[in-house]
Amino acid sequence: MRNEQTIGVVIPTLNEEQAIASVLRDIPNWVDTVVVADNGSSDQTQTIARRHGAVVVVEPDRGYGAACQKGIAAVGNHDVIVFLDGDYSDHPQDMSLLVDPITHGTAELVIGSRIEASRDTGALTLHQRFGNWLACCLISQLFGVSYTDLGPFRAIRSQALTRLKMQDRAYGWTVEMQIRAARHGLCIKEVPVRYRPRIGVSKISGTIRGSLRAGTTILRIIGRSALQPQ
Repeated sequence: MRNEQTIGVVIPTLNEEQAIASVLRDIPNWVDTVVVADNGSSDQTQTIARRHGAVVVVEPDRGYGAACQKGIAAVGNHDVIVFLDGDYSDHPQDMSLLVDPITHGTAELVIGSRIEASRDTGALTLHQRFGNWLACCLISQLFGVSYTDLGPFRAIRSQALTRLKMQDRAYGWTVEMQIRAARHGLCIKEVPVRYRPRIGVSKISGTIRGSLRAGTTILRIIGRSALQPQ
């Protein structure tokens, strides 16, 4: 519990046996529930996560958004939900920077910006930086909200998340959340967070095919959202 409010954490994973123990070990002790939403790992990710106290659920339908939705269903009724990756690129110790504005009533959605903060060398690839910049420029032009990043490390008030009625089950989860949050008039805040090179190989940015699929999905969601009525 943080500032008299309960906190749930959702960690989508896929073959993160090298990293997940470090992620779970660094999560603050004021977090009430941690759910690892595994997307069909073929390694020991699930076993290690359970050993370190996480609730583990399995989503066989591949997709980042699918895993996040499975985790939301399993995390239970909490005031604030935090999302972070299972590859140890995010710093779980920075979680208070995301949660406190929500528990203090000054924000409903807080996004950890990897662009504003100092980054370890190589933490963000050139195409990741370009993709983030392009997506944020398009969102600003089409929806009138300025973002610097589509980073996965974020916190949202549970009631606000329910209002967003998230649908994407693939790579467009983060951009869909930010567009829907803008359209619903949520109080949104970005805070600088630390970021480091992930442990292991990224399933998205680590391959040309994955990067192209993610970029196409993000652009498709932005375009589709722009055509939908307010």
